[in-house]
Amino acid sequence: MTSALTVAAIQYEALDGGVLANVPEHVRHIEDAHSRGARLVVFPELSLTGYDLELYADEEAWVAPGDPRLERIREIARRTGVTVIVGAGFREGDGTPRLASLVIRPPGDAAPAFKTHVHGAERELFVPGEGPALLELDGWRIALAICFDAAVPSHASSAAEAGADLYAVSAVYVQGEEHRLGLHLGARSMDNRMFGVLANMGGSGAIGDSCGLSGAWGPDGRVLAQLDVSGSAIAIATLQPEALLPFR
Repeated sequence: MTSALTVAAIQYEALDGGVLANVPEHVRHIEDAHSRGARLVVFPELSLTGYDLELYADEEAWVAPGDPRLERIREIARRTGVTVIVGAGFREGDGTPRLASLVIRPPGDAAPAFKTHVHGAERELFVPGEGPALLELDGWRIALAICFDAAVPSHASSAAEAGADLYAVSAVYVQGEEHRLGLHLGARSMDNRMFGVLANMGGSGAIGDSCGLSGAWGPDGRVLAQLDVSGSAIAIATLQPEALLPFR
C-alpha cells in the first residue's frame, strides 16, 4: 500500500428492538466516522442486535443474504465510499446459522465473514467458520476477527501469513477484562507485525457492562488511540504504512 488508512472503531451500545431499531443508529455513527475521514468503520460483535443470545430464538433477529433491512447501511456505503463492518447473526442461503461480520462495501454489496472460534453458549446457535477472512481496501489487506478469535494466537498468525496489514476485531469485552483486552490486541499486533483495531460493545448488555477501551494498536503493540469511556463513542486512528516497514 502507498497511503495512510483512517479507521473508526465504533463502541456501540445496541438498542432494544432488534435489527430495525439499530440500523438507523449504525447509519448515524457511519456518518460521523465519515465526517472524520474514516475509510473503514468497524462495529462490535452482534452490533445489529446486541450480544444477547436469547434474542436469536426469534427469526427476526437473524439477517440473510440481501436482507432489505440493511438497505440504509448499503446506501450510506455507496454514498460515502466507506467500507463498513457490522455484527450479525447470519443465515446462509441454505439456512446454516453463523456468527458473522458483514462487510458492506461502497457498491452496496454485503459479504459475510464468520467467527472461527465460537465458544460457550454460542456453540448451540452458530456453526463456526474457517480461518480469518481478508479484504482489501486502498491497498491494505485487512483480516477480520470476532471477539474470541483474538484470544487464539493462531487466528492472527494465519492472517499475518496471508499478508494482513491490519487485524480488525469486533468484540464484546466486559468489566474485569480490561487487562485481557489489552494483552490480546497488543500481542496479536506485536507478534505478527501488523496493526490492530478493536470495536467493543458499549454500555450494558446481557453478559455485563462494557469495559470500553475500543481503539487501535501499532505493529509494535503500542496503543495508537483508545477510548476512556464505556458508552457509545468513536475511536479514530490514521494508520501510516511506513510504520510497517521496520517489521516487514
